[in-house]
Amino acid sequence: MDSATPPSPELKLDHLRALKVVGKGAMGTVFLVYDMVADPYARSPFALKVVEKSSVQNKLDADRRARWEIHVLSRLAHPFLPSLLGTFENHQLLAWAIPYCPGGDLNVLRYRQSDRVFAPAVIRFYLAEIICALDHIHALGIAYRDLKPENVLVQQSGHVTLTDFDLSCNLTPKTIPQNLSDNRSKHRRNFTRWIPVPPDIFHSRKGLKKAKSAKVIPVSRRKPSFSNGERSNSFVGTEEYVSPEVVGGDGHEFAVDWWAVGILTYEMMYGTTPFKGRNRKETFRNILTKAPVFVGKPTTLTDLIQRLLEKDPTKRLGYVRGASEIKEHEFFRGVRWDLLTEVVRPPFIPSREEADWTWTERFSGGGVEIGEYFERQRSPPSPEKGWDICLTEL
Repeated sequence: MDSATPPSPELKLDHLRALKVVGKGAMGTVFLVYDMVADPYARSPFALKVVEKSSVQNKLDADRRARWEIHVLSRLAHPFLPSLLGTFENHQLLAWAIPYCPGGDLNVLRYRQSDRVFAPAVIRFYLAEIICALDHIHALGIAYRDLKPENVLVQQSGHVTLTDFDLSCNLTPKTIPQNLSDNRSKHRRNFTRWIPVPPDIFHSRKGLKKAKSAKVIPVSRRKPSFSNGERSNSFVGTEEYVSPEVVGGDGHEFAVDWWAVGILTYEMMYGTTPFKGRNRKETFRNILTKAPVFVGKPTTLTDLIQRLLEKDPTKRLGYVRGASEIKEHEFFRGVRWDLLTEVVRPPFIPSREEADWTWTERFSGGGVEIGEYFERQRSPPSPEKGWDICLTEL
């Protein structure tokens, strides 16, 4: 880890109160919390990810991944990426805080659409911000490796932020031969403006079904081939988003994230991923052998997806010059990349109800102490106490 990275502020766990459980996973539990001393009316709650050291199956791996995520967060400084607000650790818990995103994730947002897909202009907006976020991560020498709709959150401003960095890894950027770089950059274009997105294109719709997001399990690896730069042989990710080089065990680098951008774009356009099979084995076979299926006439969007879903990573858009190649694609014509953060009317902005900061009015006692929550989970209270309804999951 970078010794120059400044230490994060230390949280005082006894000052924090949990208002609700935002999510649970194999690694830990994410709460919406507030500081009852610094913010007694819960005007600025934040997300707190907590790992209970005694409950994880593989304690050593979970501890390593948790500390790695904290380290990555401490290095991030970008409007479309989370910042580390503070950390806490004792003999039972390891916790870290990041800003809360009240708009949910792209999967939730997509299901709110009448046809459960996004319009091309909306896809353009979200992709532009995701590409900028990945560009920043890659510049730090980090491959994200877990891009999927559930990990793209919507901030209060309507702009996106990526989350969950426990599967990311450090890689050494490769050196690109000058003649190859020149050849790949001959189609550069100038962009002059951002195309506005109508603010009323989103309509609420019930019936969200959680997208499948199981992590793929480690498998035996073939010996990798290292030609330039550094590759990882870890077999990680969400199975429908895993790249061919990961499935094949040939070693991988930053291009895995551009493959995932292609899968995400396809899902935003069609409402499903392109290689999903009846089971994991069929999904992996489709990833290795099948081409994505498109409906209707070719467009700049379908061309972008095809070039991102190139099975040979060395031919994939973004392999040579990273995000710069993708930004120059015709689909992004008109985007002012330097002004994305100044877009004041994103496609969706969380409503007052979704971003309601008056959480304390809904909970007896103004929330639950974090340590007490885990104690109660180990020894559930009697029904008459009704403690189990103090915290609700989204």
